[in-house]
Amino acid sequence: MRKTLLFLAFIIVASMSFAQNASYGVRVGYNISNLDFEPHPTFDNMHRNGFAIGFFGEYDLSAAIGLAPEIQFSAEGAKDRDLRIDYIQMPILFKYRIGDRLSVGAGPLVSLKVHEYEDGFKNFGFSGVGGLEFMISDEIFIDARYHYGFTNVLDDDNPSGYEATNTNIQLGIGIKI
Repeated sequence: MRKTLLFLAFIIVASMSFAQNASYGVRVGYNISNLDFEPHPTFDNMHRNGFAIGFFGEYDLSAAIGLAPEIQFSAEGAKDRDLRIDYIQMPILFKYRIGDRLSVGAGPLVSLKVHEYEDGFKNFGFSGVGGLEFMISDEIFIDARYHYGFTNVLDDDNPSGYEATNTNIQLGIGIKI
């Protein structure tokens, strides 16, 4: 995990040093998240409505390609109080601009669990994120993202025998400064 984080940090720093134009901003979002259990759970597994808030930088690597690292707080997990997980996350989106107003992006997302200690959830998670962004004006945008968890969020020593991954739909609005 350390090697992966070090590699991602290297890519960000190297990319920012070559960036021609940079913008920064704030983004807030509405989350619809859930945990996908394996095997299928015998209990109710309802989705959780939450929120996300964060700061981002966007660096142009060329006229059509950009890099957008973020840091955000995101309330995820499932509706049941025992299945809620709050994270500090770092998504790194590689964006491709389709015209002046629309862009698509994809990349890795690293999560650090906050708030609870020894609650049955792992402290780190790794996901993939993909999304669409539409510029309403030169500064204001709306976006939609989908996060798909690659790692089991439950502790290895959990007695239930379940494995679970996070999935999250995030609808957001932001402003570029």
